Amino acid sequence: MAFDGIFLYALSLELKNDLLNGKVDKVNQPEKDEIILTIRNGNKNRKVLISASSNYPRIHFTDRNKQNPMQPPMFCMLLRKYLLGGKIIGIQQMSSDRILTIDFESTDEMGFDSIYSLIIEIMGRHSNITLVRKRDGIVMDSIKHITPDINSYRSLYPGIKYKYPPESEKLNPFDFSLKDLQDKISYDIVELLPNSFSNLFVGVSGTLSTELYNRLTQDTKKITVESVDKLYIFFKNFFDGLKSENFTFTLYTDDTGNYKDFYCFPLTQPKDYKVVVFDSASKLLDTFYYVKDKQDRLNQKSADLQKLITNNIDRCNKKSAILKNALKECEKKDKFQLYGELLTANIYSVNKGDKYVEVYNYYSDVEEYVKIPLDENKTPSENIQQYYKKYNKLKKTEEAALEQLKNNESETEYLQSVLTNVKNCDSYDEIEDIRRELAETGYIKFKKISAKTKASQSKPLHFKSTDGADIYVGKNNIQNDYLTLKFAERQDIWLHTKNIPGSHVIIKNNGSISDKTLEEAAVLAAFYSKAKDSTKVPVDYTEVRNVKKPSGAKPGMVIYTTNKTIYVDPYDIKETKGRSFCPRTIVT
Repeated sequence: MAFDGIFLYALSLELKNDLLNGKVDKVNQPEKDEIILTIRNGNKNRKVLISASSNYPRIHFTDRNKQNPMQPPMFCMLLRKYLLGGKIIGIQQMSSDRILTIDFESTDEMGFDSIYSLIIEIMGRHSNITLVRKRDGIVMDSIKHITPDINSYRSLYPGIKYKYPPESEKLNPFDFSLKDLQDKISYDIVELLPNSFSNLFVGVSGTLSTELYNRLTQDTKKITVESVDKLYIFFKNFFDGLKSENFTFTLYTDDTGNYKDFYCFPLTQPKDYKVVVFDSASKLLDTFYYVKDKQDRLNQKSADLQKLITNNIDRCNKKSAILKNALKECEKKDKFQLYGELLTANIYSVNKGDKYVEVYNYYSDVEEYVKIPLDENKTPSENIQQYYKKYNKLKKTEEAALEQLKNNESETEYLQSVLTNVKNCDSYDEIEDIRRELAETGYIKFKKISAKTKASQSKPLHFKSTDGADIYVGKNNIQNDYLTLKFAERQDIWLHTKNIPGSHVIIKNNGSISDKTLEEAAVLAAFYSKAKDSTKVPVDYTEVRNVKKPSGAKPGMVIYTTNKTIYVDPYDIKETKGRSFCPRTIVT
């Protein structure tokens, strides 16, 4: 992504404009590697999200609300101790690197005024947030502790002296001379390539390097004495233009609406992408990272569940293969029954010691003789009993295998529905609901649920159709059973994707249901199913009176009759409880 030092430079100007002289009103830590500071400046509150996520590290203003843990983490408590009520007196970027320092003037535990620096390192998996006492450089704490066995260059944990990451030997794009450029090119670069400038300047990403390469004229892409002079003028003009705060915060999407890239000015290379312009860096970052970061965190939170469910699906698939092989073997039972009956009818012509007997098959529609192998050490009666015994054994095996195969298919269908529900989760509460469901069905060890946890259980989604009808969507099998078997009335309409794992959808029937409402409910059923990325998804619908739950069936598993089918294309829905049905572009 293009969150490089240059973009951070543009963002730091925005932060300075709105945060300087502001005071810290709240400190929250909704994630283990993310904090949110609420800053009051004048009569306006601004929330600053600071993330040290390995995948999506960043800092920007946000208007989104995130759920906080019941018990604040230690780092959050420490920040509250030293920063609450503190005044922001400075915001500095280290060179043009992805390191930002915010200075707070606060009062220490002895009542004296002190300055604390919150140092934000936005460096991929090495990202971190550290609170440092400025007068002596002592680390108060960091959101990620780094010990000598993790990093031999520097450590980060309470009580030690803060040490910055190794300083880059690259050029500062906002402060370099012609001689600096000549020395760097003569020693480090042989031929200019699209990625050459990310190796030349601090804070220049691959995206910006390619952009600079594309903007160069052809004669300056070859390194000569004259081209270095031209390069210097080109770079000075370009970066001086950025100093004048000439920014246009631009987001690029593909035809399906997926976010692909962004930068602080229009790029020339992504010609096939659609362009969305924002009036601030924070609004761009909040839009770009919200869905990606949310899905990444949900996947991490549910990784153990997905692994558990996938392992059980694999087990069911292996069991199904074994049972099908057993059924194939059982196909021989009819032959053994035929041998037994033909030997019984011709027992007079069979003698002990015979290795086989050839008899007429009076069960066949055509005239034929059957050659039956015999055990020469057994009497004719014992040979007959042996064939009947084989027949009866295979018959019982077949009956048991068919029953087990039916149960195994039901279990596979249930696990597939749970896996679909996990992938469609939008909050931690929904993941915990599924965890409890799996505990109740015996797939994971049951844990006692506290009253607070019970109170936090998620509820089915509620939408209103264009015509004002109430539509409810279950997000897990417990909710599905509740909606279909307890909440819905007999005349309500029940929807579900045809032979595809997904959510139960209920339309409240208050007299008549329009075709538009039915279509919108079908879209919801398709979107909250395994087929959410498909087209022309079949959705069955019928009255709730026609839906039954078989005795002993797992959560969410029902049977239904007298249904009709509608085909729809799923698309994302604005999940605002009680609001009108509102489609929007799906973002993955």
